[in-house]
Amino acid sequence: MSRNYQEDQNNEIEALDSIYCGEMEILESQSVHKFRIPIATEEFDKDQEENGLACKLLFTYTPTYPDEAPLVEIDEPVNFAEDFEERLLQHIKKSIEEYLGMEMIFSLVSTAQEWLNERWDDHKKAQEEERERNLLAAEEAERKKFEGTRVTVESFMKWKMIFEETTGITAKREKINENKKLTGRELFMQDNTLNESDLKYLLEAGDSIESVKIDESLFQAIGDIDFDDEDEEDEDWVPGNDDDD
Repeated sequence: MSRNYQEDQNNEIEALDSIYCGEMEILESQSVHKFRIPIATEEFDKDQEENGLACKLLFTYTPTYPDEAPLVEIDEPVNFAEDFEERLLQHIKKSIEEYLGMEMIFSLVSTAQEWLNERWDDHKKAQEEERERNLLAAEEAERKKFEGTRVTVESFMKWKMIFEETTGITAKREKINENKKLTGRELFMQDNTLNESDLKYLLEAGDSIESVKIDESLFQAIGDIDFDDEDEEDEDWVPGNDDDD
């Protein structure tokens, strides 16, 4: 007994219309059955289409369906990646091979729905990993702000040399070292200002020589000082102590 494909198809259409009540769209039902069934991920919101994946599966019965594969197309994809349509169709075609000879539309819709959910989970996982990478990169950049450049002995000595040259420290140090090598006489001869007497500065300040007061008591015992060589050679000699001898 031959199979009545038209009857089988009509019965499946009635069952599908009952299952997807209000969602299934019957586009043709006379010479051929053509209809659409929407699928979407659980988080998909029509008002916020950026959240989730969605599309409509367009089915067309072939004359000997279900012994022959139905035609399947994808309409109105939402948030699909560039290769999602082709990959989803390939996934559905593999399922068709398993169900040949049986009414399969419900099973095909279910497997397509599961495939969308898996792709959306992959998308969310990739987004989370991207957020973690960005967070780690931001934390690393912030840490480097406080860490600065790692200092070695060589880099520090190079920086020190440049710093001292640009601030004049090197030149000052060289001048100080040169001065340290000079004797007192050389310093005196080098600095002409040391030749000037205190009286000159007093006169420049407007004071007269008569106004300079001299404490004569400092010179009272000077006539009693013996400048013999013995006293000069005596390290413990103190002026004025000769009166006690």
